[in-house]
Amino acid sequence: MLEKLKKQVYESNMKLSEYGLAPFTWGNASGVDREKQLIVIKPSGVPYPELSWEKMVTVDFNGNVIDSDYNPSSDTLTHIELYKAFPNIAGAVHTHSKYATSFAQAGKAIPAFGTTHADFAYGEIPCARKLTEEEINGGYEKNTGLVITEHFKNYRIDPDAIPGVLVHSHGVFTWGESPMKAVINAATLEIVAEMAMNTIMLNSSIEPIDSYLLDKHYYRKHGKNAYYGQGK
Repeated sequence: MLEKLKKQVYESNMKLSEYGLAPFTWGNASGVDREKQLIVIKPSGVPYPELSWEKMVTVDFNGNVIDSDYNPSSDTLTHIELYKAFPNIAGAVHTHSKYATSFAQAGKAIPAFGTTHADFAYGEIPCARKLTEEEINGGYEKNTGLVITEHFKNYRIDPDAIPGVLVHSHGVFTWGESPMKAVINAATLEIVAEMAMNTIMLNSSIEPIDSYLLDKHYYRKHGKNAYYGQGK
């Protein structure tokens, strides 16, 4: 079942390890088949060298395992909430990458200081609120997803234009139109987080990028009038 998607999700998880975004077992990638309403995700706690596409776990939108003897990632219910709330995404990733997670632990958004960030996302990468004690002790992973989607809804943030979020005191989630694109977004977010941290260290009073430069760089790569690259 879902052999093609399992291979895509496996390859995406291996890239997380290759890019240094998920040391040990600190990360996971998933993909969704919206027609079948099924999700494929990394098995929980299995080291990357031991993974194969056959070990990827299929779950339904309630988190029930469909076709595996392995337990799915402990973050599965968070991924499910992202897929429920963001209809255009087909892949999701969770990491504890060093620089982006430092912003998450500080409870700080990643500001858009320059064009590298603007090429990637239309504004700062937000940091969602802390989970309450009740949310942590009752349905932690599901509530993590709900806190993320609540933030995007309350602040009217477009998840297609801002393809990632920081979970306060925790780590990073990104998404995209495929599992591999979600991985690329996680890698890019880590790069802009490192650049932002260095920028703040060099100039603590620096202001975010001018809006007209943000617009220019974001929209030349994204949207109907994009002209970056070779097109079709």
